[in-house]
Amino acid sequence: MPATRQLGAFALLALALILTLVLALFAATFSAGIARAERPFLTTLVVFACFLSIMLVFAAGGIIERLSAKAGAGAAWLLAVALFTLFVVYMLGTGSASLLRLAAMAAFLFVPMSLLSVGQHAAPGSWQDLLTLVVIWVAVKFGPSHWVWPYPEGRLAYIFTVVVAVDLAIAGFLVLRRTKNVGYGIGWGSGWFLYVFGSLAVFALIAIPLGIRIRFIAYAPRVHEWKMFLPLSLGILFFTAWPEELLFRGLLQNLLARATNNEAAGWIAASVLFGFSHITNLHFPNWRYVLLASIAGLFYGWTWRKTGSIFASAIVHGSVDALWHFLFRTV
Repeated sequence: MPATRQLGAFALLALALILTLVLALFAATFSAGIARAERPFLTTLVVFACFLSIMLVFAAGGIIERLSAKAGAGAAWLLAVALFTLFVVYMLGTGSASLLRLAAMAAFLFVPMSLLSVGQHAAPGSWQDLLTLVVIWVAVKFGPSHWVWPYPEGRLAYIFTVVVAVDLAIAGFLVLRRTKNVGYGIGWGSGWFLYVFGSLAVFALIAIPLGIRIRFIAYAPRVHEWKMFLPLSLGILFFTAWPEELLFRGLLQNLLARATNNEAAGWIAASVLFGFSHITNLHFPNWRYVLLASIAGLFYGWTWRKTGSIFASAIVHGSVDALWHFLFRTV
C-alpha cells in the first residue's frame, strides 16, 4: 500500500464539526420552523455530530489499535452499544420514542454484529462476511429510514442511516473482524494525483459519449446552482461516495479478492455487483444505469487497488456524481 500522509484525530473531529454545522444550516434553511424547536434540534445536532465523529475519527491511524488495547475483545460490541445508546438519546430528545423503532435499530445493529461474531475467526470473505454486507446494504437501500428518523420531517433520514451503517461496518469489520487492507483513512499519497484524476478523466471520456448515445444523460448545465457546488460536493463525498466505497471497494472487493485469491476476480465481481445495486434507481429495471455504474465501478475499484485507500476512490466517485448533477440531466 502506498505511503500516505493521513489526517489526525483532532483534524477529523474538526471536519465532523464543520460537516455537522453545514448540515444544520441546510436543515434550518429548508425545514420551516425547525430552528425554533430547540430541544429536538439541538438533540439531533449533538447525536449526528457523535455519529459523524465516530465515522471520521476511525479514519485516523492507530485508533482501532488504541481502542482494542483499552477495551479488549469487547471493543466492537461497546461501539455497537454506543451507537444504540445515541439512537435512544435521539428518540427521547425529539419525542419520537417507540418500541418498534427501538427494535428496528436493535436489529439493524446487532444482527450484523452477531453474524460477524459467529464467523469471527473464519477466513476473510466467509459467508458471514458476505451475508453481513448484504444485510447492511438491503437495510440502507430498502429500509424505512424516514420512519426510523422522523425528525426533522424525515429530510435527513437517509444521511443518518448511511452514517450509522458506516459506523456499524467500522465496529463489525474493522474492530471485530480486523479486516486488513480496507484503506479506511483520509489522506494523500505519492502519485495519487495521476491515479485519481487520470481515472476520472478516462471514465468521463467513456461514460459521457456512451451515456448520451444510449439516451441516459443529456448535457444540461445547471448554471444557477453553481453556488451550491462546494457544499453539495462535500455532501456527496462523505454521505454517498465514502460509504459506498467502503462497502463495495474496501470490504466487498477486498474480501472477494482474498476469498478467491484473485485480485482481478474480486475487482470485476465487485464492479458488476456495484452496477446491479443501481438497478432500482429511477425505475426498475434500469439497465442503462447498471451498465454505466458497472463501468464506473471498474474505475473506482482500479483507483482503490492502486492507492489502497477508499478516500482516493471516493474522490473519483464523488466527482463523477457532482459533475453529473451540475452538468447533465438524466433522460
